[in-house]
Amino acid sequence: MSGMSLIISFVIAIIIMIWMIAKLKVHPFLALMSISLALALIAGIDLARIPGIIGDGFSSTFKSIGIVIIFGAIIGTVLEKTGAAFKLADIVVKAVGKKRPELAMLIMGWVVGIPVFCDSGFVVLNPIREALRRKIAANPVGMAVGLSGGLYAAHVFIPPTPGPIAAAGAVGVGNNLLLVIIMGTIVSIPVLTATYFFAKYIGKRVEIDEGDADAVIAQGYDELIQHYGQLPSGFLSLAPILMPIVFMALGSIAKIIGIDGTLGVVIQFLGNPIIALAIGVFFAILLLANTNKLAEFNDLTNETLKIVGPILFITAAGGVLGKVITEADFVEFIKQNAQVISVAGIFFPFVISAILKTAQGSSTVAIITTASIMGMFTSEESLMAVLGFTSEIAAALVVMAISAGAMCVSHANDSYFWVVTNFTKMTAQQGYRTQTTMTFIMGIVGMLTVYVLSLILL
Repeated sequence: MSGMSLIISFVIAIIIMIWMIAKLKVHPFLALMSISLALALIAGIDLARIPGIIGDGFSSTFKSIGIVIIFGAIIGTVLEKTGAAFKLADIVVKAVGKKRPELAMLIMGWVVGIPVFCDSGFVVLNPIREALRRKIAANPVGMAVGLSGGLYAAHVFIPPTPGPIAAAGAVGVGNNLLLVIIMGTIVSIPVLTATYFFAKYIGKRVEIDEGDADAVIAQGYDELIQHYGQLPSGFLSLAPILMPIVFMALGSIAKIIGIDGTLGVVIQFLGNPIIALAIGVFFAILLLANTNKLAEFNDLTNETLKIVGPILFITAAGGVLGKVITEADFVEFIKQNAQVISVAGIFFPFVISAILKTAQGSSTVAIITTASIMGMFTSEESLMAVLGFTSEIAAALVVMAISAGAMCVSHANDSYFWVVTNFTKMTAQQGYRTQTTMTFIMGIVGMLTVYVLSLILL
């Protein structure tokens, strides 16, 4: 089959995959696996090799980032169930002050959204938003937009949420999550700034039925906090997130300055993402013990595995698609036409991710699929090589570009859209004016930030 025929087949396959997920409601795992198999057959890959290719693509993903995703999800669940998420939110409110409620909600969402899924994070923190709104008579829409945007930025840009972890593994920087965390934090700053000003702007122009909003929660702010009993200390609440970052940072520093011998080996061992997040889980267990919830650890773990299981399988299926693309002649054809595609540069993964996000709704699926298409930066047979992204810095920027694309846009086919609108008592039209517009702004600002960083760093 000619190169152009392969490209046309690939485009059709992606369209069919989106149609299967969005319209037929086929699970993304099955859609990715079936499309991967169909592409392998159409590309003319030897039938005897196809099962091995599928197995390799599937298992390599689990090997690289599966454990990291599980540990990160366990940490998030523990923070949610112990009231540590509320403690972090309380710290943010006290630090920022009640005179800037939109900013307080924005930062609160961003901090809590690092380990907690944005959907569940909004459900957990929305009662605080409601109680605080009544306490200080703040704008309910502006606060909702700030909270939603803060959660969303952390969800797509910063590990240990599954999307950026999976993307880092797919493009070859899974062993340097600290770099991705730092890059995600940097890109988040202008995105959060734009979100804050949009929240201030749109909050004055959209009105919701405040009677319905008051019905969401009858508790006051202090009563809500007391629901968890005595909240854990600030250190214990932050430690499950902070300690993995500290150990990964120490590992990176030891590698850069060349610490040798036993000390260097031990530091780099502790700085490995799997071990660092295992340390985070250890502090999460201490958090459970401190809040007298250690007996619930087994149930919490089972609950987490049920939530994270589909994400792991989708991630592995994305790895299969990436392996099929590598083994076929797609990349070879693109290499021969590298001048055309290289014009897009860092915007190429952004556009692919944005199309997938807008069409099928899930940011995580968009991130995983796009990263799998891009391939490893260390492989000469990948789109990363074609576009000239052959360093760890470049790979981290690609992860950021993919993540920015996966923001554009949240609308009616996205569960997060309905979580935000339903819990804030907004209509669908008001959701389009707030949530959809906000995610478009966030994605564009994020991509422009990535582009500026690419001009400086590459």
